[in-house]
Amino acid sequence: MPAIKEELLKKCHKDFLELCFGNLSLEEVKNQVSEKITGFGTNINEKIQSLDAFISLLKLQREQSAGLIMDFRYSPVSKTLFAQNTAAVCIDEVMLTMTIEENILELSVRISSVFEFLNDHWWVVHFHGSLAQGVEGDQDTWTVNECKQKNASLEKIISERTAELKESLDHLKSTQSQLVQSEKMASLGELTAGIAHEIQNPLNFVNNFSEVNSELIAEMKDELKKGNVEEAKTIANDIDDNEQKIIFHGKRADAIVKGMLQHSRSSSGVKEPTDINVLADEYLRLAYHGLRAKDKTFNATMKTDFDVSIGTINIIPQDIGRVILNLITNAFYVIDEKKKSGIEGYEPTVSVSTKKLNDKVLIRVKDNGNGIPDSIKEKIFQPFFTTKPTGSGTGLGLSLSYDIVKAHGGEINAESKEGQGTGFIISLPINTNS
Repeated sequence: MPAIKEELLKKCHKDFLELCFGNLSLEEVKNQVSEKITGFGTNINEKIQSLDAFISLLKLQREQSAGLIMDFRYSPVSKTLFAQNTAAVCIDEVMLTMTIEENILELSVRISSVFEFLNDHWWVVHFHGSLAQGVEGDQDTWTVNECKQKNASLEKIISERTAELKESLDHLKSTQSQLVQSEKMASLGELTAGIAHEIQNPLNFVNNFSEVNSELIAEMKDELKKGNVEEAKTIANDIDDNEQKIIFHGKRADAIVKGMLQHSRSSSGVKEPTDINVLADEYLRLAYHGLRAKDKTFNATMKTDFDVSIGTINIIPQDIGRVILNLITNAFYVIDEKKKSGIEGYEPTVSVSTKKLNDKVLIRVKDNGNGIPDSIKEKIFQPFFTTKPTGSGTGLGLSLSYDIVKAHGGEINAESKEGQGTGFIISLPINTNS
């Protein structure tokens, strides 16, 4: 076949595919397609028996694809020439890419085209398009409507699933809030006896000095009756000194009560300057006396080493206090368990220390218990994981402590050796945003 004739066939073939799948102007139809064209579209009901019917099919196809991003590429399968090169059959695999509502769909189409050379021009006289799977709708070219329907169904399913997940998430948040509050109240319950002990000390001072003052007032009245004014003044000074002590210890009891009320309340989320040394020391003593009140046989050595250069740091005191309390309570528990095992010469000890290191404050709670087995070290901060017997712990303590420290921009880590003990180190930034 002459080269020019071959080139004309290539152009007619390419233009026909552009008409069917691309954006070639419909005005080109009459220059490429025979008036007697017949064919079958990709839809099982698309039967073409005239040029007007073919143009209507193209118009419908373009109406349905309006607003879509469409592209295509084709790969020739075969080309056959016959009737002394006056007729040709071209078979092509076409990959049509459509973006439908942000979803990309690829559609594989096979199209067979029959060309006739007449009056020095190639014309398309017949075509047959087919998909890998037939389309049932008689007005759905290239399955666009079907894809939109499937996409709408998927969006409906996703919307329903999203609503279900949101409801589940809200329920989980509510449950988590209840668990957190339960954990706080449980820890407060553990402290009840310790609080009573701590309050008893200042109350004893208040009672004792009040009784002494009552006796001194009686003595001062006697001296005044005798006219010993100077002696009466001396007694008055003693009474004043005792009053200052009563005020001091009264305020001490008041501070303990306020601290525990703060501990039991939901966190306000507001950070405030806090003396971390005072906070750690207070919870150490409260935890110790709380356990002593529950179990008279419990005893332990407490060691503290507080860095006085720290001053105050910006934290949510009831939250960080809860973390420290949890670590101390756990430490007392493990040393008591080790003591009960009957190891000769064992002296249960818990140490609490603070240290300023560059722009951070380190709070360390250390025990000389049995340590954490290597097999569970990776699990200790997981929610609901506990090594305590059933009913003795919720497994939320360390998990909540981890979350609280992270929320403060800090870190919490554990160092442990089996048989020797465990140390938990809280690292908090000194300058945190409020």
